[in-house]
Amino acid sequence: MITQNVMRKFAAAERTDPRRNTCRRQGLFYDCHNTKYKRVGKENEIRQSMLGWRGCGDRTSLRRAVSILSGASMKKFVLIFFLATAACSFSARTAAGQASKNAETGRWEQAARNVTIMRDDWGIAHVYGKTDADAVFGMIYAQAEDDFNRVETNYINAMGRLAEAEGEGKIYQDLRMKLFIDPEALKKDYAASPEWLKKLMNAWADGLNFYLWKHAEVKPRVIKRFEPWMALSFTEGSIGGDIERINLNQLEAFYGRVAASATCSAEDGDEVEEPRGSNGMAIAPANTVGHHALLLINPHTSFFFRSELQMVSKEGLDVYGAVTWGQFFVYQGFNDRAGWMHTSSGVNAISEYLETVVKKGEKFYYKYGKGERPFEVKEIAVPYKTAEGMTEKKFTVYRTEHGPIVREVDGKWVSIRLMQEPVKALTQSYTRTKAKDYKSFRQTMELHTNSSNNTIFADADGDIAYFHGNFIPRRDTSFDWTKPVDGSNPATEWHGLLSIDETPHLLNPKSGWLYNSNNWPWSAAGASSPKKEDFPAYVETGGESARGLHAIRVLQSKKDFTVGTLIDAAYDSYLTWFEKPIPCLLKAWDDTPAENPSKAKMAEQIGMLRGWDLRWGAASVPTSLAVFWGQDIQKRVGDDAKKAGAYVSDYVCTKVPREVLLQSLAEASDRLAADFGSWKTPWGDINRFQRLTGDIVQPFNDAGPSIPVGFTSAVWGSLASFGARAYAGTKKWYGTSGNSFVAAVEFGEKVRARAVTAGGESGNPASKHFNDEAKRYSTGNLREVYFYRSQLEGHTEREYHPGN
Repeated sequence: MITQNVMRKFAAAERTDPRRNTCRRQGLFYDCHNTKYKRVGKENEIRQSMLGWRGCGDRTSLRRAVSILSGASMKKFVLIFFLATAACSFSARTAAGQASKNAETGRWEQAARNVTIMRDDWGIAHVYGKTDADAVFGMIYAQAEDDFNRVETNYINAMGRLAEAEGEGKIYQDLRMKLFIDPEALKKDYAASPEWLKKLMNAWADGLNFYLWKHAEVKPRVIKRFEPWMALSFTEGSIGGDIERINLNQLEAFYGRVAASATCSAEDGDEVEEPRGSNGMAIAPANTVGHHALLLINPHTSFFFRSELQMVSKEGLDVYGAVTWGQFFVYQGFNDRAGWMHTSSGVNAISEYLETVVKKGEKFYYKYGKGERPFEVKEIAVPYKTAEGMTEKKFTVYRTEHGPIVREVDGKWVSIRLMQEPVKALTQSYTRTKAKDYKSFRQTMELHTNSSNNTIFADADGDIAYFHGNFIPRRDTSFDWTKPVDGSNPATEWHGLLSIDETPHLLNPKSGWLYNSNNWPWSAAGASSPKKEDFPAYVETGGESARGLHAIRVLQSKKDFTVGTLIDAAYDSYLTWFEKPIPCLLKAWDDTPAENPSKAKMAEQIGMLRGWDLRWGAASVPTSLAVFWGQDIQKRVGDDAKKAGAYVSDYVCTKVPREVLLQSLAEASDRLAADFGSWKTPWGDINRFQRLTGDIVQPFNDAGPSIPVGFTSAVWGSLASFGARAYAGTKKWYGTSGNSFVAAVEFGEKVRARAVTAGGESGNPASKHFNDEAKRYSTGNLREVYFYRSQLEGHTEREYHPGN
């Protein structure tokens, strides 16, 4: 049958090639490579005919092989035929694949020629491209040069693929992401995106793939090739997105069918939790020496969470600032006319619903109104790495119209609803970098996708502004939205979003300044602040903080701000948390009878605290004693204060017996002596900055080099934050979070700025830019920012095209 089909297929060729027909009848074979005829044995003739057909597409050679089968095995021919066909197909595919690869690498190389990267004397990349897409290509290439591991890890995490790199322990973290991040949905979102945004996503993927092509020695942990749609999996840039608010222990308890208590990880319970957040300040021209608006950009994140760079194009892009590793937009920064700073918000942008579950047979339903609706059921597979190779764990997950089920409470399933608009979010994140004034910046805010942040803004026109949250669902105020609400009640549905004018918002307040330190907005501009009673309760769930009170202290009544004095304010050493507790501690000692042993034991410590000015410093012994006491007393009474709805600093003075206060001080003093040899240890001998490796999770070693840091945790009201603690095998405390990128910006005829990054720009310990900013960081000695190309003259280490 096969032979007949083959013969019919080439019948026409026989009629049109008389020369080859004649040769066939004479037992000759036409060698298509040598263009000549020769006599060969029949079996070899078949083989040679097949090779001739495969090698040069000569179908007559195939017909020739078939025509002499009388002396050869049909089975052998069929085998040879299919081998030849497969070889031809493989050859064709290989050729097509190579052509495609050549076209791709050609595209990359052309993009690289359109980009110039200038590294300044701090290793910071200034990327210049013809188009925005060129600038994106160049800036992501530069990021990969500086720390590809962090670039890849952010997308491994965003797409729920950490377990593929780190094993079984990350399964539920991946499941949490996969409840919201669906690659197929993102591919559709990419396909439906506007062309200008597609070009940027394409350039982003091209830049990363070009880097991997040029650096064969770099071995990705999971993502061997980046696709444009992947950019939509990570569009906001903050340290903890909305999805990460879902409790992993409770998620595992529900989908892993284990007790929640059995999933709790062993955490160090001795440490006060470090608050996440940031500081942003804007000063109006009326309060500055130069009569120009000023902006403080001071994100508090885990160290090395962002890159610092500039990206410029001939299409109006010219922006400088902090870029979350792997993203193609500046997250917090400034252009030549305007700047912005994001701070984590206390807004209630997420709703949880108690779903009443009804089981009918093998199916689950949830009550809604007077009826019942079926759960959407889906299987999610989470691959993970083991010592034997890759395997996977499968989950049957459930979803209502509100969102996925994430835990169970008293027999009811809890669903969660949050903002999911990846295309709009990426659009907003990028377009705000090109906004040059308040009006155009506000237009980007109208997209309402920066869900977890407040924003502080300033521009060269002299405008300063505060935006509270950016995604606030309109809800029925009769419900308590700090708790899960009844999912069966239609009255708990969202009803659109609050507009900017319906949320706490400031534009050019009379105070001449505004700020946010992750506290409530009711003190954002002193007497000019928004009024709490004018807004629904769900617009803010937090309160005032020690940092917030400190910010007011350094901002109010000051009319002579400069870039330098704004930096001074950002590093002001006063610790507001101790304003009430220290006097109460002193009074407790004063009121203690002389015969009490604690009176004499703590006399010297009390004397030192009595003379303390409540200011941190690397050489300060009172800072050490106060911080150790503050930690101890918070551990003792923090939970009680929370239950009472009181700040610990107030609770200490009103509810804690004097004996407890003095016992706590004695415990703190003894701990200092045990760990450092004396309770009279200067703060800088305890509080250290150390960077030994490029690992994402840093190791620490008391025997290794480290630098003293004067500023403390933000818990105590320090605006400059340094979240530090002791680690396994260490006595000294090492910082891992807090001040990460700091910039002070003045918007005059030309923009002027000073900045510093924790450690240095590079993640490579062999680079001189791995730790070259550490001393500046620890002392608040910010360096000049080279915003204009002319400023790079004399400050350029190298200039090159990507891949060169």
